[in-house]
This record gives sequence, C-alpha cells and structure tokens, in this order.
Amino acid sequence: MDILPLIIQLASGAVGGNVAGKLMPKSSLGTIGNSIAGIVGGGLGGQLLSMLGVGGGGEGGSMDIGSIVSSIAGGGAGGGILMAIVGFVKGLMKKK
Repeated sequence: MDILPLIIQLASGAVGGNVAGKLMPKSSLGTIGNSIAGIVGGGLGGQLLSMLGVGGGGEGGSMDIGSIVSSIAGGGAGGGILMAIVGFVKGLMKKK
C-alpha cells in the first residue's frame, strides 16, 4: 500500500471533521475533537472506498488526478460523517 493516499485521506478527514463541526455547532466537539474524529473517519472512509475499488491507492498504486480527488472526497466525507455521529452520540449522552 502506498502511503500518500492515506496521508491525503487523513488530512482531508481532519478538514471534513472541522467543516462538519462548523456546520453543526450543537454537535461540535471543538477544534481538536473535530480534527481527531475527522482523521479517524477520513482514514476509515478512504480505506473503505479503496477496498470497494472506488478510491485511490488501490492495488496499482498509481496516483493520477482521479485517485487524488477520490482520496480527498472519501477522506473528507468519512471525516465529516464520523464527526457528526460522534457529536450526535455526545449530545444524546449529555441529555441524560
């Protein structure tokens, strides 16, 4: 496995987590929490897409523009989604 797609997915996951935190302030975990949740979600989302054959960094390891864009999209979406889930669960636990 090539390391560059993973780095792109982690970085875009951190950005996606922070964007989701800004869009949903009630679910926000703070900048550091959003970044951590985004990094984890970006790694998971990007790897899931590459296992499905959609994302970059698969068996061929070629880094063309399509695989870079799909790594960014998969990482950002995964980061935003995981941050939203963690923020939602945090909000539910806070109510009790």
